[in-house]
Amino acid sequence: MAETIRQVDYYYIQAPNKAGEAARALAVFKDAGINLLAFSGFPSGRRAQLDFIPQDPQGFVQAARKARLKLSAKKSGFLIQGEDRVGAIGDVLAKLAAAKINVTAVDAVAAGEGRFGAILWVKPPDRKRAAKVLGV
Repeated sequence: MAETIRQVDYYYIQAPNKAGEAARALAVFKDAGINLLAFSGFPSGRRAQLDFIPQDPQGFVQAARKARLKLSAKKSGFLIQGEDRVGAIGDVLAKLAAAKINVTAVDAVAAGEGRFGAILWVKPPDRKRAAKVLGV
C-alpha cells in the first residue's frame, strides 16, 4: 500500500524554553476539543517553537485567540501516513531530491502496528512543485 500524503495547514507559537510550556499550550487545545494531527516542539534561540497541525484549523485558531496565544501566520506542510517498511521515508525524500526540491525539515516516526507517519516542510516557493511530485 502506498503512502497517503496530504497538504496541511500548520501554525506555530514561540514560548519560553522551560519545563511545562508545551504541556500548557497543548492543554488549551485539549480543553477546546481540538484534535491535532501532529505536534512538534524544538528550541529556537533562547525560546521554543511549538508547531501545531490541527485537524480543524478554524477551530484551532479560535481556541488560540480565546487563550490569547500569539499564533504565526498560517503555513503549509505535508502529512505523510502509510505502512511502515524499510526505507519508507527515504523513498519520499528521494522523489523530492530527484526533482531538486530541498526539504526544510522532516519528522518521521514508526507509529506501531506496521504504520509510520511523518510531517515534512519545504520552502513556500517549492510547495506547489512538491505537491505535484508527491501526488497531492
